[in-house]
Order: sequence, then structure tokens, then C-alpha cells
Amino acid sequence: MTTEPINATSWTYAEEFVAEDEILAAARARAAEVGVVPIGPGSGAALRFLASVLDARAVVEVGTGTGVSGLWLLRGMRSDGVLTTVDIETEHQRLARQTFTEAGIPTPRARTISGAALDVLPRLTDGHYDLVFLDGDKREYADYLTEALRLLRPGGVVAFDNALWHDRVADPSRRDEETTVIRDVGRTIAGHDGLVPLLLPVGDGLLVAKKEWTPEV
Repeated sequence: MTTEPINATSWTYAEEFVAEDEILAAARARAAEVGVVPIGPGSGAALRFLASVLDARAVVEVGTGTGVSGLWLLRGMRSDGVLTTVDIETEHQRLARQTFTEAGIPTPRARTISGAALDVLPRLTDGHYDLVFLDGDKREYADYLTEALRLLRPGGVVAFDNALWHDRVADPSRRDEETTVIRDVGRTIAGHDGLVPLLLPVGDGLLVAKKEWTPEV
């Protein structure tokens, strides 16, 4: 049995099903000003849903941007939850803190760390985090996965943005480095015995996987 793919109207309806408020709109406007491409509304809503279902108290984000994805995450987390968000651009993090302040997020709940992700992630605590969201350098996605599996508690979830990478991942003729790395990470996650994978066709693709409750992971 086959099903017809949804048309553009239905995709847009689904993408905008959970509406963004003026604070997120302002964060998106700041992102456009500094050349940042934030996560789409559908993916943001998915992140909030995951954080809520996990009752997340500790979340790591790579790719702070101007705070769009971070605010979605914070809105799904516990009221005492802490988001640790990493970005190499200090100016972007300043703008993200502005977004969090406008949203009424207490300062201690958003821990911003400036630096390269692969320098920062190894310093974070093993098995401590409920959710790890990755939206940094696509060429480093395989290394991010390794770090995420170490950082996550059993039952925690890893999420990668841009898992479809502008329709390139599904096209086998596309063999540039970024596309190849994202495609390979997807295959690794799909074939990993210790992960429960799911590829959501929201935004530019959101690849998620639950870390199973097994000692092998």
C-alpha cells in the first residue's frame, strides 16, 4: 500500500499548526539581521513536545543562534530545568539572552557557553542530560552523536536539525561533505541497536533517537 505525499498547502498547515508568538518572531528577525537560519516552527514545536514528554530538567543545545530553538526547548522543560547552549559566536548568544529575557526566562535557567562544540561537549557530565539538540557544523555531526550518547541518560533523546539538508540527503547523487556526513549519521542511528530512531519531515528534517535502557549504549 502506498500513500500520496502531502502537498505544499498541507505541509505549511502542519508546519504552522503550533503558532509562534511575538517573542519568537522578534528572535527570528534578529536572526535574519545577523545571518542565522533558525529552526523552523514545526521543528521548534517538536522540540518543545520532546522536552515536555521527557519532563526534561537538563538539556544541551549546540547552535544557540538568537534563541529560537532554545526558547522552544525551555518552554517544554520543567520550570526548574536548565538549558546549556553552546555557540562559537558570542554576539549570537547575547541576542539569545535578549530573547530569553523578553520571554521571562530566569537567567539561571539558560547557561550560555561560548566556544567550539567539540571543545565544550567533552567537558559536560556523562549521563546527565535528558535531551541533546544538535544544530551546529554539519561536518561534525558524527562527532556530535558520539558526544550525545555519552551525555544522555538512558531514556534520553538526541535530536539533529537539518536531517534532510535542503532535500539533498535523500538524493544519492549528492555527495558533498555535509550531505554525506548527515546521511551517514542517519544510517548509523537507524542501524544502532541501542537507539530507537525516527526521522520527522518537519522543517528541514528533524532526526531523533531515544537512548535505550541497556548497558551496551
